[in-house]
Amino acid sequence: MSVSTAAYKGAEQPVKGIALICLAVLLFASHDTLSKYLSGFYPIVMVVWARYVVHTLLMLVVFVPRSGFSAVVRTKRPGLQLLRALCLIGTSLFFTTGLRYIPLAEATAVNFLAPLLVTALSVPLLGERVTRGQWLAVLAGFVGVLIVIRPGGALFTPAILLPLCSALCFGFYQLLTRKLSGVDSPTTSNFLTGILNSLIMSAALPFFWSTPTLWHALFMIGLGTCGMLGHLLLTQAFRHAAPAMLAPFSYGQILFAGMYGYLIFDHTPDSFAIVGIAVICLSGLAVAWGQRKRG
Repeated sequence: MSVSTAAYKGAEQPVKGIALICLAVLLFASHDTLSKYLSGFYPIVMVVWARYVVHTLLMLVVFVPRSGFSAVVRTKRPGLQLLRALCLIGTSLFFTTGLRYIPLAEATAVNFLAPLLVTALSVPLLGERVTRGQWLAVLAGFVGVLIVIRPGGALFTPAILLPLCSALCFGFYQLLTRKLSGVDSPTTSNFLTGILNSLIMSAALPFFWSTPTLWHALFMIGLGTCGMLGHLLLTQAFRHAAPAMLAPFSYGQILFAGMYGYLIFDHTPDSFAIVGIAVICLSGLAVAWGQRKRG
């Protein structure tokens, strides 16, 4: 998500912004952990369906009484909104499927290629200028992925293509978010994405339904709640501090994913994976720094 400079200028509270984004990425890591756990018991379609339905119902409760349903769903670019929703559902399906085969921290790190892909794709799709340093950072990010999935390593399997495809879908999702930011409000964009994806996944659900246990049903509710609250906290964080200042802390999601991976799934990244993850993080920070200097 992006918030214009006017949204936080004159009301900067960087400590509050940092605290909010750290809590947001903790919730995103919790969301991914629940997705990985539940995907071991239920079809991926059902897990993703639960995420979007709960998210959408919570948005109905939070935003519709405040603004009215028609105001929230009114859009000037329905085609782009549909394409944006499809990109996000692709991200969810690819990433959640990947979590069945790829450890949490490594899959999260590969998914963080998305900001680098946005930088590369913004040239042909948005006509933006990218500096030589930013191109080098993009290249370094892909080198980081190669270190993580090094040939001959345990992750060098076709399954690694799943988080890579997730990152590509998320990159297009972010580009479409930028194009729509001057057209529709973030509330409208996120609400429409939730509704569209809930409808799409509900149409497929009868072919994949498996009745959950009570505890797993609660976990599914927690899954959607973590996603919804994470997005709300992320939006609030950008109201208190500049995106360039908050960018480094977004990579805390990889650390939280590693923590959950160790505590719940008994997985610790090896030394090569740690080096590759570090390279990906530094590459993303270099791109964010370049954008800050240009801004």
